[in-house]
Amino acid sequence: MRILGPNCVGLLVPAIGLNASFAHVPAPAGNLAFVSQSGALVTAVLDWAGSRGIGFSKFVSLGDAADVDVGDVLDYLASDPDTRSILLYIEAISGARKFMSAARAAARNKPVIVVKSGRADAGARAAFSHTGAMAGSDAVYDAAIRRSGMLRVYTTEDLFDAAETLARMRPLNGERLAIVTNGGGPGVMAADALDAVRGVLAPLSPATLRSLDDTLPPNWSHGNPVDIIGDAPADRYVRALEALLAEPNADAVLLIHAPTAIVRSEDIARAVVPTLRTAKRNALTCWLGGDGVRSARALCAEAGVATYDTPEDAVAAFQQMVAYRRNQALLMQVPPARATEVHDAARARALTQHAASEGRAELSAVEAQAVLAAYAIPTVPTRRAFTPEDAVQAATEIGFPVVLKVLSRGVSHKSDVGGVMLDLANAAAVRAAAAAIEQRMRTERPDAPLEGFVVQPMIRRPRAHELIAGIATDPVFGPVILFGQGGTATEVVADRALALPPLDTVLARDLIERTRVARLLAGYRDRAPVDLNALATTLVQLSALAADLPEIAELDINPLLADERGVIALDARVRVAHRAGVPFAIRPYPEELEQRVDWEGRAVLLRPIRPEDGEAHRRFFATLDPEDVRYRTFMQLRTLAPSQLARLTQIDYDREMAFIATAQDENGDSETLGVARAIGDPDNLAAEFAIVLRSDLKGRGLGRILLGKLIAYCSERGTGELVGEALTDNVRMIALAREFGFDVVPAGAPGIVSMRLPLRSAAAAD
Repeated sequence: MRILGPNCVGLLVPAIGLNASFAHVPAPAGNLAFVSQSGALVTAVLDWAGSRGIGFSKFVSLGDAADVDVGDVLDYLASDPDTRSILLYIEAISGARKFMSAARAAARNKPVIVVKSGRADAGARAAFSHTGAMAGSDAVYDAAIRRSGMLRVYTTEDLFDAAETLARMRPLNGERLAIVTNGGGPGVMAADALDAVRGVLAPLSPATLRSLDDTLPPNWSHGNPVDIIGDAPADRYVRALEALLAEPNADAVLLIHAPTAIVRSEDIARAVVPTLRTAKRNALTCWLGGDGVRSARALCAEAGVATYDTPEDAVAAFQQMVAYRRNQALLMQVPPARATEVHDAARARALTQHAASEGRAELSAVEAQAVLAAYAIPTVPTRRAFTPEDAVQAATEIGFPVVLKVLSRGVSHKSDVGGVMLDLANAAAVRAAAAAIEQRMRTERPDAPLEGFVVQPMIRRPRAHELIAGIATDPVFGPVILFGQGGTATEVVADRALALPPLDTVLARDLIERTRVARLLAGYRDRAPVDLNALATTLVQLSALAADLPEIAELDINPLLADERGVIALDARVRVAHRAGVPFAIRPYPEELEQRVDWEGRAVLLRPIRPEDGEAHRRFFATLDPEDVRYRTFMQLRTLAPSQLARLTQIDYDREMAFIATAQDENGDSETLGVARAIGDPDNLAAEFAIVLRSDLKGRGLGRILLGKLIAYCSERGTGELVGEALTDNVRMIALAREFGFDVVPAGAPGIVSMRLPLRSAAAAD
């Protein structure tokens, strides 16, 4: 028995008349599911929605969630045929990995829209590093919602507006908005609202401008927004809309109308609705006013055309579409194949363990740089000096000019005490700088022990950008990766973005693009674009470091210099925890499951599939005979759509597994030979399996190897049973299943058999 609550309002299912709650009003039937952690908000939303005629498929109050939590309800609603969109009000998440798995699965099926309360920070956070100080909890929630493919909004009204907007949304191919209006003021208001959220106003092509010139009066605005002048009759609206809906540079069109005495708003709506309803791209409307435009709004609503009260509301709705598209794209994009990872986890772990053995929570500057170097993150040579004379000797060996930095566990940020001295050209300058640092430490920080100095060569890259990259640990979601503008004022500038690891190159580039400094990194005037591949690779390597070394609580690279030549870490701080850290919210690639086997004298690697395997998987699919594809999919399928390819390669290792067999071809490139896949239910009671081999390799024992590994993995994980279906003429699959002890019986549909292999007893399951 599953328990809802305690301390909750209860559950309503309006379509069947179920009201297991103490809500003061019933909920009308509809296709929106509402899930709330706040009981007070439940009753308020019921009142609010009832007055607006909004109906619900399910209405769930979670309360204290002693058993059923947000993840459980998301898993249920994801496959609920009566639910079109899921609306969440959340205050806090306890089981981050379960929540992320459920959210990502639900968001692949239908829009999931979230209001997260508690945005304001309770106070300044004391942190060891810049990264830790900047990684606030609400920003981490924001990153989690984005990574899961959901959409975050900030008010209850926005929650329902977004549900309606996304329900009517056509595929959005870009982020450029064209605006047509019968008044210059409302058009400018819409353009201002778009600019305020860094939106994109569509540039009009010469062909569209000529078409509008032929249609509109000579005094039209000759640009976007398109002002068709206040005396516009209904047919002028239609012709202008048709021109903008055909504009190749526009991804959506917004029509804004202010009522006039010349033509009734209702007549204009009747004229434009057929064009808007049949448009192949998103079209939004804004009917400014009250009683005079009420019938125009009603006509649009009846036709399924999105309509809003103000230009700002319409622009906000379009940006909701844009944000949702971006988040969904992250779920669907397949990153390019990556080069062989270069990292030495054992070397880095030895450094953290050495610090732990000495009871230190902080790595020295030399150790921190060595950890980065172990993950192929470019660093500057770093030497430790205990005395000023040691510093002079180190500088002489490194070569002038050099940088001298204070070394003290009591000083979090060296610049706070003038502890960084640049461009020291000779031994006398180094000696004087060391003496100055010693004096400042005695007068300004007598409580902080001076442990020596760090000597590094002076790096001259005058056109490089100072960036920050690092790892922080959130108490709920575990490690997070931070990127932004660096330097001594990084907290003041506060230009940063967060992402939940693990990262691939696609996610790393998205993290970069979400910062303001990203526009500078693209190059401007005589400043060359930064090597973004090198920058993204650094973020991916930080993600791998966080996965391999869970004892790292905070890591800070500031500054990380970046220019057209690549990146280099000038300074790094690393703090380690002497207890188990919070695990990844999204299970990282399970490298420990890799296994090398000998098959027909050929070295074959069995390993979990990775997002970067997309292109190899597409080539693998292309090798399959049409009959083998039919055996696997029960239909004829010629190619894999990008979304299908993403779904096959970007798996949730916490709930599903796909083992691929790979080997080197005659050119030394890796090729996929076969795949065995199991997708479990949220409670791990059963997992549906499938297996497919390259068509020319069938009957040679590779399928037996793959299925054996899959069964062993599921047994170890505690899965209740493996289940699957096969066509009756797929004799090889049926024979292989029987060989491993599957029960093979006719399924409900003709021509299909059901295969079942119990992996644990009912007693063990209990």
